[in-house]
Amino acid sequence: MPHRLFSACLFLLLLAASCAALRPGAPAGATASIPTKDQVGAANLPADIAPVKAPFAMPQLKKPSFPAFALRITERGAAPGIMATAAIQATIDEVSRRGGGTAIVPAGQWLTGRISLKSNVNLHFEDGAELQFSGEVEDYHPAVFTRTEGVEVMSLGACIYANGQQNIAVTGRGRLIGPAQGGSVRKQTMTHDVVENVVLAATPVAERVYEGRGGSIVFPPMFISPINCRGVYIEGVSLENTAFWNIVPVYCDGVIIRGVTVNSVGIQRGDGIDVESSRNVLIEYCTLSAGDDCFTLKAGRGEDGLRVNRPTENVVVRHCLAREGHGGITCGSETAAMIRNLYVHDCVFDNTGVGIRFKTRRPRGGGGENLTYERIRMNLKATAFHWDMLGSQTHVGGLASRLPARPVTALTPHFAHITARDIVVEQASYFVKVEAIPEAPLRHVLLENLTVKAQKLFTAADVQDFTVRHATLQTAESQLNFLDARQVLFDRVQFGGPGHELKATVAGDSSADIRFRRCTPAQPAGWPAPQWAPPAAKQ
Repeated sequence: MPHRLFSACLFLLLLAASCAALRPGAPAGATASIPTKDQVGAANLPADIAPVKAPFAMPQLKKPSFPAFALRITERGAAPGIMATAAIQATIDEVSRRGGGTAIVPAGQWLTGRISLKSNVNLHFEDGAELQFSGEVEDYHPAVFTRTEGVEVMSLGACIYANGQQNIAVTGRGRLIGPAQGGSVRKQTMTHDVVENVVLAATPVAERVYEGRGGSIVFPPMFISPINCRGVYIEGVSLENTAFWNIVPVYCDGVIIRGVTVNSVGIQRGDGIDVESSRNVLIEYCTLSAGDDCFTLKAGRGEDGLRVNRPTENVVVRHCLAREGHGGITCGSETAAMIRNLYVHDCVFDNTGVGIRFKTRRPRGGGGENLTYERIRMNLKATAFHWDMLGSQTHVGGLASRLPARPVTALTPHFAHITARDIVVEQASYFVKVEAIPEAPLRHVLLENLTVKAQKLFTAADVQDFTVRHATLQTAESQLNFLDARQVLFDRVQFGGPGHELKATVAGDSSADIRFRRCTPAQPAGWPAPQWAPPAAKQ
């Protein structure tokens, strides 16, 4: 073969090998591009928004524009050390009335109750601005329409609230501090029961008033929560000491949240960012340290969520850092109207509990589908991939028991069509834990191109069509547990553990078609398990 022809052929072979290593599903070098924690989060926020690429149709979201008019809150009477609610609201109202522009909160310490954004207004915090929200219920009156834990109510709303507005923004490098400890907001917060037992589905929304008068219960204000809004932009601010969930778009279309820092560690139900029945959402370069889940997708709860029937869909989360929280990225547990078309990529979950988390409950309905996760690094206290569809008896009573299987109804949840690839788990207590329900098994899951270090390996109840492909799994315990699991495949998986001996237990009459293909070890010791054999081998 002539030298030039040989060189050309060699080049093409090398090029083909390189392309193969980069294609989805390729094991070689596939984890090299997974970011580290110093490459993501608010500290790395770029000036511009890069084009959005997703495995579903997604509009190209852009920064909003506002008229040049600007007004400072001090021009409407705000002064340090006194309640500035009226002055801040007057500034926002006037900017909106003049056709839009910027309402400016200058450097300094300011006190306020609830404030409401209006169309075409950018509420901008200058460097050094610090806004402290009141801890007293009366500073959030009158009650406004909102949603709390997936149920519609009339209550305190949010510290920064909006309803039915367009083209609104909260920007700048200001520090926002939630309702003060010891005030009536926290003392009167409903904590004695789950919300659906307090707010009955048959009660008209207009009559679900929880305003806190006379010391009665309230549902605490979220931190920033636009509802029924189009064109929402939140950038740069830091939030701390929330009374409830931090940033919560509800029934919104076209939302961008970028460069935000949240610290609610130690605050029960202190979620970081909750996307609630909203669509076309981009979350990027945020850093969350949360008292509950960090990045969360929700879509209404139980019968009230089904009545409203507004899904969360078309959501992209990228280049974000979860520093602490119950879950890095969570779907649920309020999922009644479905969560679909979620793409999470190039993120780091560092010191969270669970990494990628799916929660729902039998009486809450919905679930999730078409959920994709790529290029994620995790350093965890608990499980890397956790599906929890049962919950606890504290919240759902006897429905938390796996058996008996219940009849399938509109309130039966399900999760399906979930893909995660190019994942590094540096530390975890468990690789995979699935607690699904027999009447609606977890379906169609693909985990591929994985490098995992964990204490325990794999346990799954009620799954169908679950594949782990191209994976290196280093675990202290090499035990696989299957309960009513079918169409489960481990393909080109390197199992590592004590003595590299792989063990498995299989139970349940529905268990079938559990396969190991090109794995090391080739299969569990004594496979098939003594209590189970593939259908063709059963007598």
